Amino acid sequence: MKIIRTSFFPAKIKKSTKKHKALIGVGCNLGNCIRRFKKLYAFLNSHPKIDIVQTSIIYKNPPFGYLNQPDFYNTIMVIYTNFSPYELLRFLLYTEKKFRRKRSFKNAPRTLDLDIIIYDNLTIKRPDLILPHPHFKKRDSVLLPLALKDKIEA
Repeated sequence: MKIIRTSFFPAKIKKSTKKHKALIGVGCNLGNCIRRFKKLYAFLNSHPKIDIVQTSIIYKNPPFGYLNQPDFYNTIMVIYTNFSPYELLRFLLYTEKKFRRKRSFKNAPRTLDLDIIIYDNLTIKRPDLILPHPHFKKRDSVLLPLALKDKIEA
């Protein structure tokens, strides 16, 4: 386990007038993940329907599920958005593709993984979207950045 800090991670950035608050889990274990997170930050920050209001530290941790792969880098972004939950999901899937994510098998190594952890206080249980994310309370890759994110809010 390793905690990494950069110019944008962690950061409390700005306030927003957008309607919905979402917590996005970000992961990567292929290529230069730190540089990719910075590019992702710039990409999301330039989108008119998204305001990044806070980010956490970056947490390097071992893989789970499929273990024969490099360690993961994970972080959390708090955003405000005018996207609906399904629009946000489609946009995040598009973003993963833009950053060259390939889905070869379950828990495969990836250039970018974006998960909606929480969206407002909504509960959705559909085949294509479950909110809050069903496994986030069991994953250190979410819980540790989330706990450290709260420390920079003060």
